[in-house]
Amino acid sequence: MKVNHLVREEDLPQLSEGLRKDFEDFCNSIFVEDPYNCLGLDNHTLKGDLRGYRALEIDENGVSYRLVYRIYEKPAPKRVFILSFAEHDLAYEKAKDRK
Repeated sequence: MKVNHLVREEDLPQLSEGLRKDFEDFCNSIFVEDPYNCLGLDNHTLKGDLRGYRALEIDENGVSYRLVYRIYEKPAPKRVFILSFAEHDLAYEKAKDRK
């Protein structure tokens, strides 16, 4: 599975070192192996303006983050496209702007 993203260079420095490492793990492992269930990590489908997208729920030190992505089955090859990774509300705002 191929993983592409629109997470900008200015986005990642806003995240902790641990979340930046997690981002690499999501791109290189979790989304490649199990994009729908994220190997058991909390995730959900989105509605409204982001219908068809999913959000991976990440909590760090009491702060809620969301990684917003979409899975494309067709045309082949199957792929994951990541729109944003930020604190909860900001992640959704960025995703809406980037879709």
